[in-house]
Amino acid sequence: MLVSLFAHDKPGALEIRKSNRDAHLAYIKETGVVAQAGPLLDADEQMCGSLVVLDVEDMAAAEAWAAGDPYAKAGLFASVELVRWKKVIG
Repeated sequence: MLVSLFAHDKPGALEIRKSNRDAHLAYIKETGVVAQAGPLLDADEQMCGSLVVLDVEDMAAAEAWAAGDPYAKAGLFASVELVRWKKVIG
């Protein structure tokens, strides 16, 4: 099942994002469940959140993945939303 993760960074947290980016990307690679991903951008083209599409067995697996993300562990996010998603195009 596909699950979209929408995460918005805490205000002023760009340095937390940058300092944990390598660990976050390594986590994506090692877990092998990310179908698509990329940062959300603000009006100044600065990273301010994440959009990750997970291909997982169930919502519990998506929740576990989100909790294990180094960004989450570093306290980067002000909010995280997990929503089931159906791919139609692409």
